[in-house]
Amino acid sequence: MRRVPVEDAVGLTLGHDITKIVPEREKYCAYRRGHVITAKDIPQFLNMGKKHIMIWEPDDNLIHEDEGALRLANAAAGKGVYFTQPSQGRVNLRAQYDGVLQVQTDQLSWVNNVDNVIFATLHNNRSVSKDQNIAGTRVVPVAIDHNVLQEAERLCCEPRSLITVKPYQPLWVAVITTGSEVNNGLIRDGFGKVIRRKIIPFGGRWMSQVTVPDDADLISMEIQNFVAEGAQLILVTGGMSVDTDDATPSGIRHSGAEVVFYGAPVLPGSQFMLAYQGTVPICGVPGGALFSRRTTLDLLLPRFFCGEIVSRADIAALGHGGLCEECKVCHYPLCPFGKSSI
Repeated sequence: MRRVPVEDAVGLTLGHDITKIVPEREKYCAYRRGHVITAKDIPQFLNMGKKHIMIWEPDDNLIHEDEGALRLANAAAGKGVYFTQPSQGRVNLRAQYDGVLQVQTDQLSWVNNVDNVIFATLHNNRSVSKDQNIAGTRVVPVAIDHNVLQEAERLCCEPRSLITVKPYQPLWVAVITTGSEVNNGLIRDGFGKVIRRKIIPFGGRWMSQVTVPDDADLISMEIQNFVAEGAQLILVTGGMSVDTDDATPSGIRHSGAEVVFYGAPVLPGSQFMLAYQGTVPICGVPGGALFSRRTTLDLLLPRFFCGEIVSRADIAALGHGGLCEECKVCHYPLCPFGKSSI
């Protein structure tokens, strides 16, 4: 690259995009890389505060910012990710379909420790939509050393792809509503409507709902019945408090399912239980899910629907970001709730 006074640049080829910023109004690309500079351009450059410009001159040891950003994006993009052409030195990575974004956060830190390279992503384990921007990358200077870029490329794809999107799977969902007062008709169930609404965005298929009294043996039996009938996700609603009449945790344990945790570091939703019968998640959902917009259930549903097996370590990590601010207008998932660092 060669730095040239704008007055001497007529007839030369611009080596990088030039951005014009109108304070508090707009920002746009005024000149594209490859533009052949004319005398009419000089006043425009000066008006934008450009006294010098960079002219691209090929160098075996330097890689242009556009090519560098494309190479980084190509190395980082795993399954379910595509990327755009460079614009003002930046390449965007996008989701190929609806699903859960997965970012190798340790690798991301390694990449961003490389000089003159940046890689920014949305939060790990976040729900994303088809064609949504999920990351962006660029080389900071107009050109980067070939060896430095190669190191950043390696870190983007080893030991695994830096960014992937796992697609949702249309799971069959069964609901077991517990509570003698509901079973006897004294209180009308509200969970069925809530659960139906929550699973629709992930393509969830409604299998069935049964109501049982606060009896651990009956709860256990219904869990086993639904597993045998092919349920792929079982939600046991209610009966999750410390009240002596609440039998849902015992019913889940007695079903033979392996309990991952009981009590999540998330507010609201701390009395949530997760267990697995083979690969089938069985969730004890506390009554708070009826009244709070977002709880532990909302944080985990996307991960269940993309086929992920949630571990105890995953749940422990939810404590960082696990306090809902209960805003009057909920913008989830565009908020910090449940955005752990792993």
